[in-house]
Amino acid sequence: MFIFALMKKTTIILLGIVMSISFLGLIFLQSYYIRSTAEMREEQFGEAVKRSLYEVARLLEEEETLQYLNKNLAVPSSKTRITTKPGPAPLPMNGQMNNISQRADSSFNSCVRVRPTVFISMKHGMNSIEESSRIIQNKLKERFLQSRALLDDILVRLLSETYVKPIEERIDFQKLNELVDRELDNNGLGELKYYCCVVNKDGREIYSSGSFEEDGWSPKDMVCYSQLLFPNDPAPTSNMLKVYTPSKSRYLGSNQIFYVSILFTLILLFTFVFSLVIISRQKQLSEMRTDFMNNMTHELKTPVSTISLAAQMLNDDSISKSKGMVDQLSKTISDETKRLTRQIDKVLQMSIFEKESSALKLELMDIDDLILTIAGNFALKVQNTGGDIQTELDAEDSETMVDEIHFTNIIYNLMDNAVKYSKGPLVLRIRTWNEHGKLCISVEDNGIGIKKSNLKRIFDKFYRVPTGSVHNVKGFGLGLAYVKKVVTDHRGTIRVESEYEKGTKFIIEIPIKKSI
Repeated sequence: MFIFALMKKTTIILLGIVMSISFLGLIFLQSYYIRSTAEMREEQFGEAVKRSLYEVARLLEEEETLQYLNKNLAVPSSKTRITTKPGPAPLPMNGQMNNISQRADSSFNSCVRVRPTVFISMKHGMNSIEESSRIIQNKLKERFLQSRALLDDILVRLLSETYVKPIEERIDFQKLNELVDRELDNNGLGELKYYCCVVNKDGREIYSSGSFEEDGWSPKDMVCYSQLLFPNDPAPTSNMLKVYTPSKSRYLGSNQIFYVSILFTLILLFTFVFSLVIISRQKQLSEMRTDFMNNMTHELKTPVSTISLAAQMLNDDSISKSKGMVDQLSKTISDETKRLTRQIDKVLQMSIFEKESSALKLELMDIDDLILTIAGNFALKVQNTGGDIQTELDAEDSETMVDEIHFTNIIYNLMDNAVKYSKGPLVLRIRTWNEHGKLCISVEDNGIGIKKSNLKRIFDKFYRVPTGSVHNVKGFGLGLAYVKKVVTDHRGTIRVESEYEKGTKFIIEIPIKKSI
């Protein structure tokens, strides 16, 4: 508290500005990091899905080629028969040819790779090793040409026959789902919820693995990725494989780090705002305490000075003292002593705010009788202003458990404030009534009233409503804070209704209790 008292208002404002700039910078960096991370994950997500679909299309094309080869290799077309020299019949070829994409020259070179020719003697003639090697090479070449012609014919028929078929005859849809599952899993999206469909060249959906609407997804929650099927056909059609997945934001939203980051950012924001509020309140409290000390010094010093002066006059032998003068000085000393006592009592009331609840001595009392007694004792003060007190005690059940001393003080304080802040003949109206099982008490005056901007703070400790030059009243700013504290300790509530220049009304509600 002492540190806040030493700090100037400009220092606190500067500290708030620096903290605000620092926090905003931190928020900006955090937001930039989150946004960059989200964008990077979105890009990775999209690339992974597209890569998976591309691989599915490639595998479908490769599978179709292998199936066609397996079916047609054993049944060569008449166009594949070529004229060769008499020789051994070509060996039958099975359907498991996995190297159909090798180039012809490299295939031929691999077929004719034999040991180097070794010259022995011219006497060997047709039976020599060199002649045998030449015969083998010729046969391999013939075999290669025949095989190459066979493959060329089959591939030409493949290209000329398959791409004109309807897409539903070229794809095994059950296998399509398996391929999509496998490729998404290979790219780290194995747990991704998706639906796939195949759309033909006419734009008609001929296959769907399901519907996202069955799981409660709306179209706005989904994003579509498309992949052209059989892009290497001689005249590629517009057959498309489409995969619908949850939107990237929904998918990326499962990232717990993202939510944890937001949570800690909000906690930091709350701490920052709370710190600024605490600093501001501590500064205000420090200023109010300073004002309180100044007011207390003035309030205590005035009666002490008056008592001291009266005592000096009584003790000064050089001043002739008549009976009337002595009586006047004695009355002044007595009045100022009472005033000083009241001021000390108000200061002692501060101790009640340091406790969570005051030590109340509750006893069953009739509040109407208590108010009548207080109003009778207070009537003279109100009459001195040219006004009067009006009591309307309409409560059918006015008995409840209260602390007589404290409850008397709160009614007295409200009535005393009405006198202090009156602007002419005071009309003080006190009412009681029952409502919802509670006893209600109102103290209403026609004084100067309170501005709306000050209403929310009138129950704060040390706060005094500024009155300017209209009506300057001395005090410590503890009266209404004390009233609210006592009412709260009685498990009651207090509220204020006021209109500036027209008057103020305090309403107290306390529960009716017949015993502790």
